[in-house]
Amino acid sequence: MAKQLKVHVFLVLICGSVLLSNGSVIRPISDAHRSAATELFVPSHDGSFGSLEETYEALRTFQVLGVERSGDKTEGICKTVSEKLSLPDSTTKDIFHALKIKGILGCSTELVDFDGITSRLQYVINDASSLLELYYSLGGLLSIKEQGQNVILSDVHATFQAIKALSQSDGTWRYDTNSPGSSTFAAGIALEALASVVSLAGSDIDQSKIAVVKKDINKLFDRIKRYDDGTLYFDEKNVDPDQYKGPLGTSASVVSGVSALAAVSSEKLNIGGEKISGLAKFFLSIGVPGTTKDFFYQINSLASLESNRVSIPLILSLPATVLSLTSKDQLKAEVTTVFGSPSPPLTVSLLKVLTPDSKEVTHFEKKELEYDQENRIHFLDISNIDVGKYSLIFEVSMNDPELAENYATGGQISVTTFLTGNVKIDKAEIAISDSDASSESVKKLDLSKDSMVSLSANHLQKMRLSLQLKTPLGKSFKPHQLIVKLQHESKVEHLFVPDMSSKQYNLVLNFLGLVEKFYYLSGRYNIELAIGDAVMENSLLWSLGSIELDLPEAPEKAPKPRAQPVDPLSRFGPKEEISHIFRSPEKRPPQELSLGFMGLTLLPLLAFLIGLLRIGVNFKGFPSSAVPASFAVLFHGGIGAVLLLYVLFWLKLDLFTTLKALGFLGVFLLFVGHRTLSYLASTSAKQKTA
Repeated sequence: MAKQLKVHVFLVLICGSVLLSNGSVIRPISDAHRSAATELFVPSHDGSFGSLEETYEALRTFQVLGVERSGDKTEGICKTVSEKLSLPDSTTKDIFHALKIKGILGCSTELVDFDGITSRLQYVINDASSLLELYYSLGGLLSIKEQGQNVILSDVHATFQAIKALSQSDGTWRYDTNSPGSSTFAAGIALEALASVVSLAGSDIDQSKIAVVKKDINKLFDRIKRYDDGTLYFDEKNVDPDQYKGPLGTSASVVSGVSALAAVSSEKLNIGGEKISGLAKFFLSIGVPGTTKDFFYQINSLASLESNRVSIPLILSLPATVLSLTSKDQLKAEVTTVFGSPSPPLTVSLLKVLTPDSKEVTHFEKKELEYDQENRIHFLDISNIDVGKYSLIFEVSMNDPELAENYATGGQISVTTFLTGNVKIDKAEIAISDSDASSESVKKLDLSKDSMVSLSANHLQKMRLSLQLKTPLGKSFKPHQLIVKLQHESKVEHLFVPDMSSKQYNLVLNFLGLVEKFYYLSGRYNIELAIGDAVMENSLLWSLGSIELDLPEAPEKAPKPRAQPVDPLSRFGPKEEISHIFRSPEKRPPQELSLGFMGLTLLPLLAFLIGLLRIGVNFKGFPSSAVPASFAVLFHGGIGAVLLLYVLFWLKLDLFTTLKALGFLGVFLLFVGHRTLSYLASTSAKQKTA
């Protein structure tokens, strides 16, 4: 009886591979990141996360994500911060991170001499030739100022010039005057250091200096790199391997520097919203990074983009990229900031629907998605689009034109989507005909019912299988996989792919030309039809029935079928039942005879006991001293234990257990017996000498 089987493994793999080829879908930061943060950043017993830098990165990440730390040990961290700030030999890097941690946790540092720290940092700034020394010192002074202390930068102009002197004509920066090359990562550090100078200087800064830096930023953004999907990122070029930070670290440095400078600049930086959106897509496309450093880079950069003064990127994402026409799923889109905050009032339009070969769906016209105010979802009915894989081109526009300068919508946004549905199998039939097509026996196939066909043919006949596949909208459908399998009763399989012509799939098997491929094996062949596609909800592996083939005898040199692989799991299956008949037990002697023989075996023991009573027991040679007497008692006790072991062997013990126990008793008797006999021998020798 025909039956619909489960979808075969290879169909599932094919569909899965097609879906995976879509790549990762851009989504805002979610609870997955918050959960990952608690797993990646694991505190030690004192509450810290390693060095001061690592502790700051962990605390900053938790602060941005709004994650509450389990087992909070703020007191221990604050104690470490106070100690580090009080040490006279602390590096500017440690002071920088200690002050950052103090700002996050609000540590009480009454015993810390902030005036002394300020003087030390001012001294380093006046003497520094390294970009990192300037960055950490200026960042430390800015943290002190932000925490309520009065800080005045001694020489604003000289400090600004010291940083600017390290800049290059292409927008990159050198780490110091002796550096052989420039770095994009260093550019981000320099911009952040310049922002600290502007913040510390207040109104004393010359705005023309900032205008020059803006030109450097424009040159820096000319170096930005692009993926095909519009994702943008920064990377190093010809930099020392020890200083290479990778695209994520380099992009994070630039974003932090640009955001910091934009926050203190009186004029808006001239950076296109498309570039800001491209950078946001880059950080989000990474997913959840696997290291704490990368995780910090991602979250800290997105936090800078979330509130920067250039333009705030808005992210369009689809809650589901696989939509079922059978279930009448609607196309839904969300527009949020990178951290999932609601966007201002805006309009989402679906501009185009493109097929995988970039052809536009002809009947589709631009449509504006409706907005669900309660769920903050834009939605659209797509029932007029057929099953398939499509690239949906969206456009986001602000309802308030004045807000367009403050938000980056990313221009036209392409999202890959799968529309799935049930494919109708129509006009399916199988036929056996003669080679000259003079007669044909046709049988209709109804794959919606549990029915099977039983066919027979010889090598002079042909088998024809034909069917049509139609989409829910009645169009011809070409699946990713369509295979007919014939399996011989010896498990030898043959696969055939039908040809498509005139919107119909046809497979013609001329058995005369296939006898060698079939290895001249006559007998029953099971016929199976496999249809599968990523957008086909009713993919199937269907047993159509069987065909009895009568093929000629194989020639002497005909090829033999390869040995079929053995299923490795078959050895765990049920085994054949073992039938065994035990032989009849031998006839035993009468019970009286057995008891009589047992009595005879006890006679020597009885004679021994009678002899002891008649002769008597002589204890004159028994040792009188405590130690020899103890060994003598143990020796006789061991002999008694051996006798008891014999009795137990007779009653219940097996041979192996008895021998094992006898081995231990033998070693014991050998030791105590030797000591006892040695004593008796020495006593006898003394008596003879006397």
